[in-house]
Amino acid sequence: MDGHEDLASQLGIPVSPELLELALTHRSFAYENGALPHNERLEFLGDSILGQAVTVMLYSNYPDLDEGELAKRRASLVSSVALAEVARSIGLGAHIRLGHGEKLTGGDDKSSILADTVEAVIGAVYIDCGADEATAFVLRLILPLMDNPERFGAAMDPKTSLQELAARTGRGIPSYQITDSGPDHSKRFHATVSLGGAPVASGDGTSKKQAEMAAALEAWTNLQLQA
Repeated sequence: MDGHEDLASQLGIPVSPELLELALTHRSFAYENGALPHNERLEFLGDSILGQAVTVMLYSNYPDLDEGELAKRRASLVSSVALAEVARSIGLGAHIRLGHGEKLTGGDDKSSILADTVEAVIGAVYIDCGADEATAFVLRLILPLMDNPERFGAAMDPKTSLQELAARTGRGIPSYQITDSGPDHSKRFHATVSLGGAPVASGDGTSKKQAEMAAALEAWTNLQLQA
């Protein structure tokens, strides 16, 4: 068995090696190797499958929750931070095909790349195994995250949640530094959040606000694990 087949066996997904390899191929690898196909189309599909599976599960399992609370829980469970946590728990980073530059900057542990790859793998399961198997796969990944109910509040307002947690633990007030890249019509923003002058987490997004929220949620998650 090669590494990808090992991963498929570990996850219990009978996906073809070729499709799984595509799901694990980041655009940086593709561009450095002659414009190969990469995983962004599968990621697009997997994002939709993930959202539907989580929405139906929450609707079915929590009949007493109103729309706002259901939306809050869904946002938490499908967030980049949550998906990156899933990816780390299954050792996904070691299997992602990355370009040299991304490898040098620790791309195999970047939350945005990990989360996108989880979605791509979900898309691959849907294509090869069908909707029922893809839904079951999503729930196997996501259900362990529901053991921490505080996650739901943090997902809705991560900057406030981080500020409150940092104050309770004597870490000071969070500060954010923003950088951007890409052309004006398609900018990507990168936020680094610091506590006590030391960077503790980072996040990416298509707006400054989205990047700050991603960084805050990752920082909040990390502080929770240290508590």
